[in-house]
Amino acid sequence: MVCGVLLVAGTALGHALAPALLELRETAAGQFEVQFKISALQAPGSEPAPLLPPACRAMSAPAASMDGDALIRRWRIDCGAGGLVGERLGIGGLGVARIDGLVRVVLADNRVEQGVVRGETPYFTVPARETPWAIARRYARLGAGHLLTAPDHLFFIAGLLLLARTRRLLIETVSAFAVGHSLTLSLAAFGVLPGPRPVIALAIALSVFWLAVELAREQRARPTLVQRRPYLVAGGLGLVHGLGFAGALQAIGLPSGEVPLAVFAFNLGIELGQLAFIAGWLLLVAALRRLPLAWPQWTQQIPLYTMGSLAALWCFERAAALLR
Repeated sequence: MVCGVLLVAGTALGHALAPALLELRETAAGQFEVQFKISALQAPGSEPAPLLPPACRAMSAPAASMDGDALIRRWRIDCGAGGLVGERLGIGGLGVARIDGLVRVVLADNRVEQGVVRGETPYFTVPARETPWAIARRYARLGAGHLLTAPDHLFFIAGLLLLARTRRLLIETVSAFAVGHSLTLSLAAFGVLPGPRPVIALAIALSVFWLAVELAREQRARPTLVQRRPYLVAGGLGLVHGLGFAGALQAIGLPSGEVPLAVFAFNLGIELGQLAFIAGWLLLVAALRRLPLAWPQWTQQIPLYTMGSLAALWCFERAAALLR
């Protein structure tokens, strides 16, 4: 029996304890909800504890609870008008407990700052708020990254490029799409339009499928209205795609006090990503045309059927998600 107890104890000590977590979430100017989570299986004599700035005062007594083998304490603090930006906070007692700690601060502008603390370096300093230029760069990168990693938007833009058969129509079509999605993106971001709904994702997939079908139609003696004025399609359906962009922006969050700048930069990033995709598309088409090959007529249908098949799959998936 003694051997069994020793074996269990040895096994327990052989597993590293989970790191301590100190999370502070700003709910009002300078006020934070605090959550401190540590393993209930601590070494004798060790008691990790949060290290908060002297200016922070408790607004409520800590409430303790258990989550598995983790002990969680929650309470609220008021750190004054200055908040935690530029302040040091951390976790003490980590050296004795032989564990690391994670400090996470979620500010009112949705910015998340976090750092790892250890026994020899128990403090983490919350960095200063981003400058307007830094916010603009960050949201522009997010906008460009969202577009270039969204195949439904990219297929739609590719379809517009195939639909616009002259340079003038190409410029008009791309510009109309930019105006359309910029309008609904901005209106949704500022709350003028209702927030994005799951049905918008389905509508975007349907727009890609419809465009693929339109492109696959046989050429007629008299072009259709869509073929003569593709910018009407680009502008109209661009309104739908703009709501999809607004959904991505909503998921990212907007910085308080810099909402117009963030919305503008995000939209600018989308436009830059769109231009980069169009430039790459045109270069690829030009390179293929220079190859000394006689492409069979049926090869022109490959991108259209690929586009239509994927769009149909997205339609089924997103319609099924709505019915759940």
